[in-house]
Amino acid sequence: MTTATTPVRTAARPSAPSSRPRARRSGLGKRLELTLLLGPALLLFAGFVLVPIGIAAFYSLFEWNGFGPLDDFVGFDNYADAFSGSVFQGAIVHNLIIAGLSIVVQLPLSIGLAMLLNRKLRGRAVLRALVFAPYVLSEAITAVIWVLMLQPSGFADQVLHGVGLGGLVHQWLADPGIVLYTLFAVITWKYIGFGIILLLAGLQGVPAELREAAALDGASAWQTTRHVVLPLLGPTIRIWIFLSVIGSLQLFDIVWIMTLGGPANASTTMATYLVDHGFKRYEFGFGSAVAVILFVICFVFALLYQRFALRRDTEGALTRMVG
Repeated sequence: MTTATTPVRTAARPSAPSSRPRARRSGLGKRLELTLLLGPALLLFAGFVLVPIGIAAFYSLFEWNGFGPLDDFVGFDNYADAFSGSVFQGAIVHNLIIAGLSIVVQLPLSIGLAMLLNRKLRGRAVLRALVFAPYVLSEAITAVIWVLMLQPSGFADQVLHGVGLGGLVHQWLADPGIVLYTLFAVITWKYIGFGIILLLAGLQGVPAELREAAALDGASAWQTTRHVVLPLLGPTIRIWIFLSVIGSLQLFDIVWIMTLGGPANASTTMATYLVDHGFKRYEFGFGSAVAVILFVICFVFALLYQRFALRRDTEGALTRMVG
């Protein structure tokens, strides 16, 4: 027995409009928006950062005094001369000493003062203003003030004699053995206010409930600070360390005004070495090589610090554009 089957015709449904043109228009709009917003900033960054770095790298390959054509191509000899020179090696060590002292001395001092000024004290606002006041002064004014106070028989010596500590009087800026540490004391006086304000801002983010809970659990003030406050203050401390180390590596103005890198190169930094050779001795090619070396050191440190120290603080902090 055979059955005839008739094909069943179904009405064709109208196809939904394609979403590709809309997606393309949306993507084009986002690219245009990013171009308009980031374009001017990228142009400024390229013109004032990338281009000067490229020019300095180009000049560093020549032995050039800043006048006339670039004829004496020396390749990487300027870099070799810089690294082989004992003065530049000492300058790198001086920068590292300042950076190390900043972490060992300034950081605990800043944390302690910030916690003290975070308490409810009488005249707290005045104390905060006094601590922050030196940071408001320019580096040039700070250097001139301290040069006058540290000169022989100056204010610092008179104070030491007045309190019976005349035996501590030294040639603060003329003794090669202590001049770098004298400069560090001035740098600490100048910049510690910034660290305290930064840490005070971080302390505002520590919930008071956690401290109260720790106190109810029987934790002492030191245990609360160590196990509650300092871990929550960690991101701020890591940012402070980054800024402090970068500033120490680029240290110039206070040192240049107070000592010119002397005596006997005892306080020379990479930046003062750069200016001394590049502008005072008209060795622009060599000075450009030193500038490139300084940039590479700071850049490598920034990358490594971002990779190993700041990465956990920045993960999840990026926001996506909503469009």
